[in-house]
Amino acid sequence: MNLIALAQSKGVFLCAAESLTAGRIATEITNSPGSSKVFLGSIVSYTNKSKSGLLAVAPDLLAQRTAVDPEVAIQMAKGARAKFAEANQLNVEHVVAVSATGVAGPESVGANPPGLVFIGVASAQGGRASSLKLAGTRIEIAEQTASAALALLREELERF
Repeated sequence: MNLIALAQSKGVFLCAAESLTAGRIATEITNSPGSSKVFLGSIVSYTNKSKSGLLAVAPDLLAQRTAVDPEVAIQMAKGARAKFAEANQLNVEHVVAVSATGVAGPESVGANPPGLVFIGVASAQGGRASSLKLAGTRIEIAEQTASAALALLREELERF
């Protein structure tokens, strides 16, 4: 069962909050026919101010740990979930969000090396994050991250 059919079978809507993937998660989801039935959209929040202003990520968290952090990934997913539920007049319990933040490279960000990525997910079951250590070019890291985000989203839907 593809991701769209799986979301439909669970009665949920999907959304995303993206940083280093810069829209790749949304592109992958919308490449599937019927995606408009369950996909609400994606917020690309590349800067810390966008993460805090659009997704309600705590500014103190960003200042202390940078955007490359599992809790930031969780807060991004929770923020997207709340925003898209409100914008579409949906009960937030029926929305599942995925997020991606990390370092695409080629340079490190502070102590965080290229390829260090955190993917978050938020649903009625709470929020969680997974970490990845990827290798490749900037584009390859972003593409691998998008694929991993979709896999985590599928895993979350299968938990329902």
